[in-house]
Amino acid sequence: MVNPIAAACTEGYVPDEYHILVTPGSAEDVERAIPLIETTVAEYGGDLDVTRQTLDDEMDFATIVEYYQGAIQTTTARDDTVAVDVTPGRKFMSAIAFRAGLQYDATHVFYLFLDSSDFYGQPYDAIPRPAISLVDFTEVVG
Repeated sequence: MVNPIAAACTEGYVPDEYHILVTPGSAEDVERAIPLIETTVAEYGGDLDVTRQTLDDEMDFATIVEYYQGAIQTTTARDDTVAVDVTPGRKFMSAIAFRAGLQYDATHVFYLFLDSSDFYGQPYDAIPRPAISLVDFTEVVG
C-alpha cells in the first residue's frame, strides 16, 4: 500500500484523500500502513484525509463493487482527480478495482510493477528505478 503511493507522489500525483476497503484479514496491515502513507504524502507537501470502510465478509462482492463505484463517482462528481491503485490486496479485489476504475472513469488506474520478486517487501526508495514502474492503465487501455 505504501510503495504505490510513494511512486505516485514521485510522479507528481499527491493525493489529498485516501479511501481504503479493509478486509477481515487485512486490518492489522492497514493500521500499520496508514501512518507510513500519511508521512509519505506529507513529505510531498500533501495533507491526507483517510477514509476506511471495513468489510465483514471479503466475499461480499456486491459491497466491494458498490464501494469502488461510489468512491469513484462521488469524487469525479466534484471534478476531482481519482486514482485507483490495483497493486495491493487479493486478486479478486484488484480485478474489481481495475474494472471499476475504467468503467467509472477514474483519472488513473495505477499498478506498481516490480520486475523481480527480490524487491517484494522493500521500501520504495530502496528499489532501483529500472526495477520498478508505475503503470497507469488508463494510458495503456485508452
